[in-house]
Formats: sequence, structure tokens, C-alpha cells
Amino acid sequence: MRKKHSLPELTFRGLLLGSILTIIFTASNVYLGLKVGLTFSSSIPAVVISMAVLSLFKNSNILENNMVQTQASAAGTLSSVIFVIPGLFICGYWSEFPLWQTFMICLCGGGLGVLFTIPLRRAMVVESKLTYPEGRAAAEILKMANKDQEIKKGKKGVKEIALGGIIAASYSLFSSGFKLIASESSFAFIWNKMAFGFSMGYSLALLGAGYLVGLAGAMALLVGMFLAWGVFTPYLSSFEFDGIKKAAELASGVWSSKVRLIGTGAIAIAALWTLIELLKPVFDGIKEIIRNVKSPHTNNSDSRNIDLSIKNIFILFLLMVVGLFITFYSFVGDAHLNLFYHLLFTAAGTLIAVLIGFFVAAACGYMAGLVGSSSSPISGIGLIGIIASSIIFLLLGAELFKDPILSNFAIALAIFTTSVILATAAISNDNLQDLKTGYLVGATPWKQQVSLLVGCVFGALAIVPVLNLLYQAYGFVGAMPRANMDTSLALNAPQANLMSTIAKGIFNHNIEWNYILFGVGVGIIIVVIDKVLKKMSKMSLPPLAVGIGIYLPPDVNIPLIIGGILKYCVMKYLKRKYKNNSKKEEKIAACEQNGILFASGLIVGESIFGVIIAAITVFSVSMGGDENILALNFKNFHDSALFAFIFFVAVILYFIKRIIKNR
Repeated sequence: MRKKHSLPELTFRGLLLGSILTIIFTASNVYLGLKVGLTFSSSIPAVVISMAVLSLFKNSNILENNMVQTQASAAGTLSSVIFVIPGLFICGYWSEFPLWQTFMICLCGGGLGVLFTIPLRRAMVVESKLTYPEGRAAAEILKMANKDQEIKKGKKGVKEIALGGIIAASYSLFSSGFKLIASESSFAFIWNKMAFGFSMGYSLALLGAGYLVGLAGAMALLVGMFLAWGVFTPYLSSFEFDGIKKAAELASGVWSSKVRLIGTGAIAIAALWTLIELLKPVFDGIKEIIRNVKSPHTNNSDSRNIDLSIKNIFILFLLMVVGLFITFYSFVGDAHLNLFYHLLFTAAGTLIAVLIGFFVAAACGYMAGLVGSSSSPISGIGLIGIIASSIIFLLLGAELFKDPILSNFAIALAIFTTSVILATAAISNDNLQDLKTGYLVGATPWKQQVSLLVGCVFGALAIVPVLNLLYQAYGFVGAMPRANMDTSLALNAPQANLMSTIAKGIFNHNIEWNYILFGVGVGIIIVVIDKVLKKMSKMSLPPLAVGIGIYLPPDVNIPLIIGGILKYCVMKYLKRKYKNNSKKEEKIAACEQNGILFASGLIVGESIFGVIIAAITVFSVSMGGDENILALNFKNFHDSALFAFIFFVAVILYFIKRIIKNR
């Protein structure tokens, strides 16, 4: 695609549409990320919606659509800060969200992620051979946006998203709102002094997420779940069997206090291994960047080579650093330290966030180019961040942190610092994908960079109230805002629990390391199995997904697994159906895109409605009302697991129909 100087790119209507989509997809990703520890890419749904909406205007064009998806893509990336921030509640330091501090973490961390990747664009996007798979996929869709046929497809795509959203929102209303049907069903039993438990969840958002994850991830989750509930929980529960505890109580108690630590170890080693595997190519890529930075820019008259000016980058960088310093100063001030330590930890936190953020920006940008944004190990970056910041703060205040109260402050400060690092990593992980898309369709880089900064602002504005609403309405596992809340509704926040556990272990020396180390051993075995499978066949067993399968409860894992298997079966059917068709690849790709859009709709529908129910719940509680204000007490239908199961199966069948129907 050649240059398009005459076509408008940054328009008011495009920025407005992008801002609306950013808020919607950010809220969805925050909900999904806290529930299951996954976020979904918003680029393709944003492209499809943009194509349909902007086609109503005569002079809409490919570059304007590209700016909308660039801005909205911040939703799936900046929301990754929720992998860390809840740790401040889990460690017991926060009891409510300081809204402006949380906003500044997201805004400054995300803004630095944009700024740090600008100098890398030419070397990584223009001159390197990195694939950037999601960036190329978005570009291919955008290139077809000017064709009438593709505009019609865009409108049909919006219909798929809307249908999925309406179905998922309706189920959420009847289960989480009216509480007429069950959100899960479970059973447990004791055999030979060992407790076995199983639960089945009916979340349509997780079904959609599983479809996006695919078969390899689904099978890895299944392996992890089997290890957790078929091996570790029964074995460890046999040592605590007393003949009094009920099977469900015994199984869930052992899993939450011991088996989850095994999952923590497996997740940690899997994330680190992924990073280790990418060290050499990342190092080679950074060397290439340094060489290219030393050489003069070529063809600067090409609009595709114009970035934000050095002056503007420097001004924005100073604003971000000053914003971070003020935010850290306020956070450290809550510990009531003397002036020396107050300034020391403020400066240390700011420097750690900025310096480590710069290096992870380069690493994440390169990893995204190698394996794609979705496969880039952001959790591993968070793990490195929490370990590095914890050790540095421990060295700076070793004597000070012998006080238990100040030790808890140090844990919180490490988590707070890591949240900034993760925001930087997440945005840089996605930014270069967007710049690759823009380069392929002839966009102007500096305009995309402005669009990404605007996306960070609106993403941060959305994250803060949504996080607060979800915490007040549901709570997090290990941190509930009010007594007597239903802990079964608590959001898992798995990565935040992991970060909190590691920070506590470093500062307090009171963690049961034997279970974590055992999990590390399990993770190493899975890594070896994955390597063998890849070498001997095309199969794989993603170690990180196995660790997550151990860590998450079955009611979360099962819908994800079903979604992944569903995609595999449908794609296999389509390959047989169009085996002898001359347009085989085109038809299968169209069907696959239908599935992605419908799955995205399921995620958005349930997630947004979950946020709405949370808002209603919090409002009711603040007015002295009932937490279950929407509940309808029809005894014949309350917690009807059978009805939920029938509805869940019906949605799966309808999902299949939407994917495979002829276009």
C-alpha cells in the first residue's frame, strides 16, 4: 500500500469512535482479566466496527479506520495493569482505590510505553524481518476496507459481535442479576480418605475466550486442571482427612492453601523460561537497533518515516516522569517515613519504573514481533519486575523493614512499582504491532503515536472506575471489601495473587516455599514435555497455560477448555467441507473471522453487563440497600443448574451455526 497524503487520518469522528471503543473494550478486558487472568485482542473487532460505522460517511478511508483500531488496541494492552494492582488489596495495604494514583499509574506507565518504542520503530518495524502477526492480520483486513463487498462484511461482522453480546448479556442478567439460574454447578466426594472435587462453570465470556485461546491452550489448561484436582488435591487432602470436614470443604481448602502455591511455582518458571528462550533474539534485535540508530534516517520525505519530533518526545517524557514522581511521593507519604526515606523511596520507585520500563519496552516490542502480542509473556515481565523491585527496596531499607508494618509498606511499594513497569511493557508489546499495521497501509507514524497516547488517556479513565466497581461488588480472592460477602463470586486475579505471594515471600520469609518449589519442578517437566512434543510433532503443551490450569478453579477452566476444543472441531469440519473448493482458504478464513467476532461479542456482552451489575450493586450498598438488589426469589428456578446447562449447550450449538453458515 503506497502513501496516501490526501486522505484524512486523525479526525474528530475517528477519535470519538476510537475513544468509545477503547472504553468498552477496556472495561471488558478488566473484567475478563480479573476473572481468569486473560485479556483478548481488541484490534480486529475494532477494525470491523470502525469499517461499518465510518462507512456511513462518504469520505471515510483506510487510514482513518487504522487510527480507530490503533486507539482502541490500547484496551487490550493497558488493561494488563490489573495483573498487578489488585495485589495491593491482597497484601492488605489498600482497602479502597486511590483513584488518582491508579489513574496516574496507567497513564504514565502507558505513555512511557508509547514513547520508549518510538525510537525502535524504524529498526524493528521498517528494516527488520520480524513478522508481527497480529499487525499484518489487521493490515490485511484494513486493505479490504475500501471495497463495497468488504464494507458489507464489516456490517455483518458488527452483527456477529452484537449477537454474541446480547446473548451473553442476557445470560448474565438471569444468572448474576436476577439469580434465576446457576452460574456454576459442582460436586465433591471422599474416596479412600482423599477428597475429589469438580465444578462446571457456564460463563459465556470464558467460552468465547477459550475459542480465541485455541486447542493447544485448552489442552494445557485441561492437563493443569487434572493435575490439580485429580492428583495434587486428593493426595494432599489425605493428610488432612479427619472424618468431620465435608468433601467440598476439604478439597477446596487444600487446593486454595497448597495446590495454588504449586500452580504459582509452575506459572513462575514457565514465564521465566519463555523469557530465557527469547533472550538471544531480543539481544540480537537490540544490537541491530543500536546500529540503525547510529545510521542516518533514509527517505524522510516518506510519510511512513515521520515520528513524533525529539522535542515533543522529550517534553512528554518529562511530563510522564514528573507525574510518576508526584504519584510515588503521594504513595510513599502514606507510610509516614522521615523526609530522607520519603525522598529515597520516591526517587527509587520512579527510577526503577523508568529504567526497567525502558528495557522491557525493547524486549516486549521484539517479542511481539517474534511471537505476536497475544503470545508475548507479559506475566514474565511482571515477575521480573516484582522480584527486581522487591530486592532493591529490601537493600535500601533492610533495617527499616524489620518493622512488620513497614515491611507491608515495602511489599506494597514493590507491587506499586511493578504495576507501572507492566503498563509500560503492555503498551510497548502492542504499540509496534500497530505501527507495523500502519506501515503496511501507508499511515503516518506520528499520527498513530498521538492516537495511542489518546488511547492511553481514555483507557486509564476507564480502568480506574471499573476496577473500583468490580472490587466493591465482587472482591478479589484473598481480599474482600466487606464482611459476609459471597466469596464464590470473588474475582480470581491470578497474576496479582502471584505477585503478592512473591513480594511477601521476599520481605517476610514466611511463604511455604516447598509447594512453590515443587510447582517449579512440575513446570520444568512440562517445559521438557512441550519441547519434545514440538520436536516430534506439530503439537505443543504451553507450560504457562498448564500452570494457570492448576491455579484456576475448574468452573473457570472448563468453559475455556470447551471453547478451545470447539474451535478445533469446527475448523476441522470446515477443512473437510471445503476440501475440493477452489476458494477453500478464503471461505475458511471468513468462517474463522465470524467465530472470532462472535466470541469477542460473548466476552464484551458478559463483561460489560458484569460491570453494570457491579455498578448497581455498589450503588445499592452505598444507599444502605441489599447487595442482591436485582435478585428474584423464585424458589422453583433459583440456582437451576439444569437450566443453565441447557442454555449453555444451546449457545454452543448456535455458536457453531454462526461460524459455519454460508456467507
